[in-house]
Amino acid sequence: MLLLRSTLFAVLAVFVTIFFSLLGIVSFCFLAKPMTRHRLVTSWVPAMMWLVRHVLDIRYRVFGRENIPAGPAVILAKHQSAWETIALQQIFPPLCYVLKRELLRIPFLGWGLASIPGIAIDRSAGKDALSQVVEQGRERLKEGLWVAVFPEGTRTAPGQSGRYKPGGAILAKRAGVVAVPVAHNAGDFWRRNAFLKQPGEIVVSIGPAIEVKGIKADEINTRARDWIENEMRRLFPQHYATAAEQTETAAEEGEKA
Repeated sequence: MLLLRSTLFAVLAVFVTIFFSLLGIVSFCFLAKPMTRHRLVTSWVPAMMWLVRHVLDIRYRVFGRENIPAGPAVILAKHQSAWETIALQQIFPPLCYVLKRELLRIPFLGWGLASIPGIAIDRSAGKDALSQVVEQGRERLKEGLWVAVFPEGTRTAPGQSGRYKPGGAILAKRAGVVAVPVAHNAGDFWRRNAFLKQPGEIVVSIGPAIEVKGIKADEINTRARDWIENEMRRLFPQHYATAAEQTETAAEEGEKA
C-alpha cells in the first residue's frame, strides 16, 4: 500500500506541476502582473497539499498561529524535506523562497518558478550571493510578499542540525522586518530523496516573532537557531534522546578501551 500510494502521488504530482508550470509560462508571455502570476502559479499549492493529504495520508497540525505577524516578514524555518517547501505556502501569507538559480533550469518546475516573483541566487558567487538575497529580498518584501529562508541551506535528517547561515537574518535586519522561526518534523514522514512517503501527522510550531530593531543580524540568527533547536528537542525528544544515548555509549566504550 505504501508503494502504491507513493507511486500514485509521484505520477499525479508530475501532471499537476506540468499544468501549473504551463499556466505560469502563458501568464508570463501575456505580460500578466507579477503578483497576478504569483496567485495563478501558486494555485499549485492547494492541489499538491490535497494529494499529500488524500493520497499519501500525511496530515499536519500547526501550533503558534497567533505568532504570525500582520505584515510581511522573513521566515527562518527548519529544513528536512520537500514537504515544507509546499506547506509553508499554505500556512503563511503569500511568500517566495530563496532558491538556487540552477533550479530554474529544471523542466516545468523550474519554468514555473521562473515565471513568478522569487529570489534566485548564484550560490557560487560567495559574498555576492548574500547581496543578491538582500537586494532581491527587500524588493519582494516591498511588494508585499513574505520571504522564506532555510538557514541550514540543505535538508537535515530528523535529530540533526546544520550550521545556521546568517543570510535570512541579515535580510530581516536590513529590510527592517521581523524574523519568524519555524520548527517541524516533516522529515519523519518525507525523508530526503526518499521515494516512499510515510503516512502520519506532521507538527509545525511557529515561534514568537524576533524584533530586529536594536540588535545585530548575528543575534537575530542566534535567537532563531536557539528557538528552533530547543523547540525541536521539546516536541520531538525521541530523536535527540537517541543521539544522546549513542554519544554516552560511545564515551563509555572509549573509557573501557
